[in-house]
Parts: sequence; structure tokens; C-alpha cells
Amino acid sequence: MKRLTLFFFSFLLLTVTACAQDQDVSVDRHELLRDVRILASDALEGRYAGSVGSRMAQEFIIHRFEELELKNFGESYKQYFDHTHPETGEEFEDAVNLIGYLEGSEYPERFIVLTAHYDHLGVQNGEIYNGADDNASGVGGLLAAARWFSEHQLENSILFIAFDAEEQRLGGARYFVQNPVVLLEKMVLNINMDMISTNFENELYAVGTYHYEYLKPMIEESTDDSPLDVLFGYDSDEWDQDWTLASDHGAFHEVGIPFIYFGVEDHPHYHQPTDTFENINPDFYLQSVTTIIKFIRDIDGRLDEVVEASGR
Repeated sequence: MKRLTLFFFSFLLLTVTACAQDQDVSVDRHELLRDVRILASDALEGRYAGSVGSRMAQEFIIHRFEELELKNFGESYKQYFDHTHPETGEEFEDAVNLIGYLEGSEYPERFIVLTAHYDHLGVQNGEIYNGADDNASGVGGLLAAARWFSEHQLENSILFIAFDAEEQRLGGARYFVQNPVVLLEKMVLNINMDMISTNFENELYAVGTYHYEYLKPMIEESTDDSPLDVLFGYDSDEWDQDWTLASDHGAFHEVGIPFIYFGVEDHPHYHQPTDTFENINPDFYLQSVTTIIKFIRDIDGRLDEVVEASGR
């Protein structure tokens, strides 16, 4: 335990803060990159569901949830579940979703659900699959959003969920929607982040508007002044890949909860041992997270429109 504690808190030394700004939304660059560096480090050995590295990742995320004063349901942020991979039959006992929330000022009974999975592929043939982009980057974005919204309260409540066993066919997300901590009808929109840091063309995809067309103009308005090219697609059979069920947002879609998935196109490091912290694009990542937080802030003010359009 001493080694674990020293490892985590050696990264928490005070340094000069650098921020990216998009109007009045700012993200602490140092904190964001530090979180990803920790989660994608060799010490966590690829965060395979049920592994020692996974438990270390859980410890770190829980520490950050506590630091940000997120509320929990019951006595813990942990939601335990068992999962069997539907294709391989591999069993995962006591997998863990991590769930916190911030209460809204006007509509505390309505929830935006912000999600990112923290598991990855572990160690294979002696090589660590660090999963920096997939998906330490999404968890870093989740924590950055929790930081910003803990200081800028939304009108609606927001759930922050770090899912386990996504790489095992969305195990954590599918368990959650079958065992929700709040009623499904209170969840108005899922915003999922998975692979948001490794792109060198300045392109971030917002996936899901094929299914939920009314969200497209809202995204376009919110991201109009983003330094990134926010693109649409990969959510129907018109594309060479359909990402509708490719990550945790798929579980929400399956139970009728609208989603937007933010991510990048596949790159040479996808599901390879080269998906390391050194190979992400820090400048793009910072702008990606800032753009997503701004969208969440903007959609919060228009959630009545989402409710009306979706019939939720």
C-alpha cells in the first residue's frame, strides 16, 4: 500500500497551472495530462478487468472523485457486478463501475449521464497495452468535466460514470442500465467519451445524430467556435464502420436513452502496445476536452428541448 500511495501522490505535486480556454470554459492542462499519464502508466499494467492494475485505477479514480467532492449513492462510488464475455465465456467476478454525481440547481431529478470506460486490454505476450487513448483519455476528460462542473453548477444533475469491462462487450454499461442508480426515465442524455486524444488532423467525431437528428444543430451551435473540426457520421450502415454499439453509449441506446459519442477515428495505435501517453496529441486532447465540456454546459440549458424531442 505504501508503494501505491507514493506512486499516486508523487504525481500530485503543485506545479504551475496551464489552461486551455474556450470562451468561459477552461481546462487545467497539467491536471488533465497528469491523470492520463497515471492511468496509462506501466504500473497499472493495462487495467484489465479484475486485475491488480484495475484495482489501482479504481483507487486513483475514487481519490479524484473524493477530491472533487462528487456525491455517491449509498456508502461508496463502487457498483460491483459479475460479467461473462458473451463470445469467449471468460468470467469476471467483482468488476466495478465507479459512479458519482453533482446535483443540479433547478432540476435535480433530471440527469445528464457522462461516461468513459477505464478498463483496457492488460498484458498480452509480455507486452503492456497501456490504453492511453483507449480509454485513459476519456477518463481524464470525465475528471476534467467533474472539476469544471463542481465549480460551475449545472441546472440539471450530472452523473459521472467510469465503466469497467467495456472491452468485454460493454459489460459495465449493460449492467448499469439494467441496475441503474436512478430511474432510466430520469436520464435524459448520455454523453460518452472513448478515444479523444490521438488525432493529428484536428478532427473530433460526434456520433449518434443519425439516430437523434435533433441533437445535430445543438452540437453545431455549441462547437461552431471550437478550434477543432467536429464531424458527424459512423452511426449508420452508410459508413464503412457503424459505431452505434461500439462503446458504452450502445447500452444506453439499446434502452432508448439518446446518446452522443465523442471520439476519433481509428489510428495505428488502436488496441496496440504503442497506445502510450507519449503517442497522444496533448494539444488536440486539451481542445477536445474543452469542446466537450462546453457542449455539456450548452446542452444543459437546452435539456427541455431534448426531453420534448425524445419524448422522455
